[in-house]
Amino acid sequence: MLKDIFRLPSTVWLLGLVSLFNDAASDLMYPLIPIYLASVLGVGARVLGLIEGVVLAVNSLLKLFSGVLADRTHVIKGWVVGGYALAALSRPLFAWAANWPTVFALRFADRVGKGLRTSPRDALLAMSVTAGQRGLAFGFHRAMDNAGAVIGPLIAAWLLSNQVDLHSIFLWTAVPGVITVILAFSVREPEREIDPEITRFSWRLHGFPSAFKRYLLVLALFTLGYPSSLFLLLRARDMGVPNDQIPLLWALVSLTAMLFSTGLSAFSDRLGRLRMITVGWLIYAVFLLLLGLDRADTRLLWPLFAFYGLFLAATEGAEKALVADLVPTSLLGTAYGWFNLTTGIMLLPASLVFGWLWQAASPQFAFAFSALSAAAATVLLLFWIPNTKPSIGL
Repeated sequence: MLKDIFRLPSTVWLLGLVSLFNDAASDLMYPLIPIYLASVLGVGARVLGLIEGVVLAVNSLLKLFSGVLADRTHVIKGWVVGGYALAALSRPLFAWAANWPTVFALRFADRVGKGLRTSPRDALLAMSVTAGQRGLAFGFHRAMDNAGAVIGPLIAAWLLSNQVDLHSIFLWTAVPGVITVILAFSVREPEREIDPEITRFSWRLHGFPSAFKRYLLVLALFTLGYPSSLFLLLRARDMGVPNDQIPLLWALVSLTAMLFSTGLSAFSDRLGRLRMITVGWLIYAVFLLLLGLDRADTRLLWPLFAFYGLFLAATEGAEKALVADLVPTSLLGTAYGWFNLTTGIMLLPASLVFGWLWQAASPQFAFAFSALSAAAATVLLLFWIPNTKPSIGL
């Protein structure tokens, strides 16, 4: 496994480092947002659902837009650098957010940056390796991404334990943000042939295999039960986890995903994407049901959130690798745009419905609804999508 990792192209390694520092900045503040909204600005789950749903939906539309342009032009690096730069600029400005609309605007800018860079970056990763390396490459990238997601919350927890206020913590995100942009400038622009006829955009997905279209429908149903992770942290806080331990809980999720994502994603190169994704989605459904239960002992939340990290490790790389297995190389950017649009646009109803069910009924009801959506999507995945042979690809 280590030999295979070190044989990955330099582009994969460099993009992995970019994601490591970017997520260190992002997750330095991400688990603090629900704390800031609740304890400083005095807003609850409905506002949180509105903010996360809207910004993530817009983010997803931009992922489609940037993916289409990545297929129609030779400009990939510009979208990657610009997206990371916008996010790096917006995060420190949270230090001066005095109301929730300002938080909304800054969170919007952060996610716009993600929308501009994600699909071109995913296409670049897929083009940099052979078909039999896709799971390994995406898994390694997710491992580096999650490494940053471990470092960020640990720094946040350390700063909180030393009585550093939230405003100052937000300012600290500027340091890894600057490093991220510098590394992104070092990415080499790939050479690729552009065929305007093949890459002409169609809202009806003309030119895409039917299996890919069905895959998007299954992803839409699954994402309906996949609200913002901030709700998971809010649930942990309501169940008694202290504020200074919330970042540590999120770090545990990222640590678990970091340790297992490369191996599990690489395993999908041999086992098949479909089987790996199915196992991961079932893990997620069980996680939701257990988190929805009331329990007095908050220590049980720690292994439960590690269980959630295992779900991420099993699915994040395999889901993206499956996209490249199902579509031709000339449509990779657009395909990842559709993939990211589908998984992102559904976060708007997912977060809004989850937040409404939380307050109108109960947290238990909201988590049960999400678990049911995940289980239904798993059944469709098994019957609708072929278990592709990863060795057949580019």
